[in-house]
Amino acid sequence: MFFEKITLEKDEKPFSYLWPLCALVQAANEMEAFLPGTTYLQAPVRTINKYYSTRPPHAGYDSYVVENGGGDRFYDDNQWIGIAYMDAYNRTRDTQYLTRSKDIYDFMMTGFDMASGGGIYWKEFDKSTKNTCSNGPGILLALQLYQATNQRQYLDTALLLYAWTTKNLLSPEGLYFDAIQLPSGKIDKRIYTYNTGTMLQGNVLLYKITRDKQYLEAARQLADRSLDYFFKEETFPENHWFNAVLLRGYEALFRVDNEKKYINAFVTYANKIWQSQTDVNKLIGLKKNKSLIDQAGYLEIIARLAKYD
Repeated sequence: MFFEKITLEKDEKPFSYLWPLCALVQAANEMEAFLPGTTYLQAPVRTINKYYSTRPPHAGYDSYVVENGGGDRFYDDNQWIGIAYMDAYNRTRDTQYLTRSKDIYDFMMTGFDMASGGGIYWKEFDKSTKNTCSNGPGILLALQLYQATNQRQYLDTALLLYAWTTKNLLSPEGLYFDAIQLPSGKIDKRIYTYNTGTMLQGNVLLYKITRDKQYLEAARQLADRSLDYFFKEETFPENHWFNAVLLRGYEALFRVDNEKKYINAFVTYANKIWQSQTDVNKLIGLKKNKSLIDQAGYLEIIARLAKYD
């Protein structure tokens, strides 16, 4: 099991919630990709399995360890795992990852309905918001499954979610708002790096699949506007894992355009964080009590950047 942070308060649960493990499993995959022959994935996968519940309407991952009471189920947490598993499948061809990603897709679709015209809710049985963070990664998971299986339903889902998210949550500045509240339709206008990252990567994948240049142009615009908006004083906003998701989008665009300025910005940021936030134990973060989510997010970033040295 993993702790959520170094020091726990007496009333805090002993093990990490699922979200930091979503970050850790992706970081472990990137470490294995950078260092072939390593087995970093085994530990987080083994731990994540302890969060899996089979309760209706479809099996999925609880937010906390099932044998310790479980918890609410969030569609985005499940999607992040599915995305990491598809990356692992594409690298290893181990079908366990593909099978579980299909299972996660089926779970996420239980969160889809036509309230507000479509889209996936953020949290199971909570119909108060539909978020970019539950639709952007849904697009990515569906596209990855389409690429792996060539089954049209996955592409159709991705196109449906893409159209809904772009119609409802694209800001006038060309970035993505956080959520639409239901039933009021009020928009939560907060803008985060990870929402840009999923939609940027989604546009690149849609371009690669369809060869429709509107998606490539949208990806380029997202990259330019996000760099202007987020990259200030040689750093990105505080949440390192949110930023890791943005880097995924920049990497996807780099593989098409070979434009390295976005990667270079992340190199500058990663170096600055290492120099300014590292403690004596080589853990990072602004707070003395270091967190798993920060370590996992930063580890993914440096594992991705290492191959550009």
